[in-house]
Amino acid sequence: MSEHARSEPVTPQLPTLALYRSLRRFLREERAATAIEYALIASGISIVIAATVVAIGGNVQGMFSNVATALK
Repeated sequence: MSEHARSEPVTPQLPTLALYRSLRRFLREERAATAIEYALIASGISIVIAATVVAIGGNVQGMFSNVATALK
C-alpha cells in the first residue's frame, strides 16, 4: 500500500478546536440563550423598519416631487 493511499483520521487544528469548544460552551450558557433571543428580536425589528421604509419611501418621494413642482 502506498503512502498516499493510506487514510488517516482528520483532526481539527488547534484554533478550530478551541473555537468549536468556545462556541459549544457559549450555546450551553443561559446568558447565551438570552443574547441569541435579543439578537433575533433586534433582527425582526430591523426587518420591520426596513420594510416600512421601503413601503413609505415611494410616497415620500412623490410628495417631495409634488412640492418641488409646485415651487417652480
